[in-house]
Amino acid sequence: MTRRVVLVTEIISPYRIPLFNALARQPEIDLHVIFLSETDPSLRQWQIYKNEIRFSYEVLPSWRRRVGNYNLLINRGMVHALKAAVPKVMVCGGYSYLASWQSLLWSRGHQVPFFLWSESNEQDLRRRTFMVEFLKKEFLTRCSAFLVPGQSARAYLRAQGVQDENIFTAPNAVDNDLFAAWAERARSRTEELRQELGLPERYFLFVGRLVPEKGVFDLLDAYAKLENRLREQVGLVFAGDGACRRALEEQATKISPGTIRFAGFVQRDDLAKFYALAEALVLPTHSDTWGLVVNEAMACGLPAIVSSVAGCAADLVKPNWNGLLVSPQDSSSLTAAMTSLATQPDLRHDMGLNSKQHISRYTPEIWARSVTAAINSLASSHD
Repeated sequence: MTRRVVLVTEIISPYRIPLFNALARQPEIDLHVIFLSETDPSLRQWQIYKNEIRFSYEVLPSWRRRVGNYNLLINRGMVHALKAAVPKVMVCGGYSYLASWQSLLWSRGHQVPFFLWSESNEQDLRRRTFMVEFLKKEFLTRCSAFLVPGQSARAYLRAQGVQDENIFTAPNAVDNDLFAAWAERARSRTEELRQELGLPERYFLFVGRLVPEKGVFDLLDAYAKLENRLREQVGLVFAGDGACRRALEEQATKISPGTIRFAGFVQRDDLAKFYALAEALVLPTHSDTWGLVVNEAMACGLPAIVSSVAGCAADLVKPNWNGLLVSPQDSSSLTAAMTSLATQPDLRHDMGLNSKQHISRYTPEIWARSVTAAINSLASSHD
C-alpha cells in the first residue's frame, strides 16, 4: 500500500536532500516536501543543490526577520498547499513556526496522523521563556507520534512526558559514500591541496559557525595550552564563518608557536578536502541538537573529539574506540584529548577505521527505511 506523505521543513538543506531522495524511493511512500524557505542567508551561506532533488516539492512564499535571538518566519499558502497535496500522513520538522502550527491543526481537523520530527535534547541551552515552553508543551500533546535521530532526542521527549511507544528512531545521516569518495580523491593529491588551501601539514579541524555556543573560544584556548613542541607540529583549522571570526583571529595572533588557519565558509562539495587531510575533527559545542559534521568526518575516516552535550555524542562516539568525549566549556579536558590523539598515530589510525565502520549504520537509506516503518506502524491504526 502506497501512502501519500507530506513533509514540512524549514529550508532546502544540502544535508537533507539525500534523506528525502531515499524516502521518495521507498515503494510504500509517495513523498511531497513543503519547504518554508529556500535558505536562511542570515545564518548560512549554503549552496542550494536543486539539481540533486529527486522528490516532489514546493517552496512557500515567505517573510523572514531576525528579532534578537528569535527567527521569525511567516508563510503564505500553507493550508492551500495541504489541501492540494492530500496527505495521508504528515511529518513536520519542528514547532517554532506559524506554518508548523497550521500543519498540526490542519492534520487534526482532517484526522491525518502527524509526526513531529524532533532533534531537541535535554542539553539544549537555548533560552526559553515561559510562553515558549507552554506553547511547545501544547504542540507536543497534539502530535500523533515522534521521529528522533538518536538517544538524546528520545530522552528529551520522554522527559516531556511522551510515551516511549510513540517515539520512533530514524538515525541522522549524511551521504557517506559521497564524502568517502571525495576524501579518497583528496588524499590522492595531498601535497597539491595543502598548497592550494594553505593547510598545515598536520592539524585539528573545526567545522561550523564561529559563534560562542559552538565552543570555538574553548578550542582556541585548548590549543594554546598544548605543549610548545606539539603546537610546532600540529596546527588548528577553522572551516566556517560567523560573528566571532574577528575576535578569534585577534586571539589567535597571541598564540605562539602554532599555526592557526581560518578558511572561511566552505561549501559541502569542498569540505571533504579539509576532512581528508586533518588528523581529527573537534566539536566542542556547548549545545547542539545533533552535529552532522561528526557524521561527515567519520565518513571521511576521522576520529572525533566531541562535547558530551552534542546530540550525536551518545550515538556516534564510542570513547577510546572511534573518538573521545569531553565536558563542555572545559578547555583543559579538551587539551588532554587533543594531546592524546596528536601523540598517538596508531590510535588515530585505528579510530579512523572504526569511525568508517560505525557510520555505515547511519545512511540515508537506513533513515528512510526507519521513517517508512514508523509511518506504516502509525498509519495502519488509522486506516
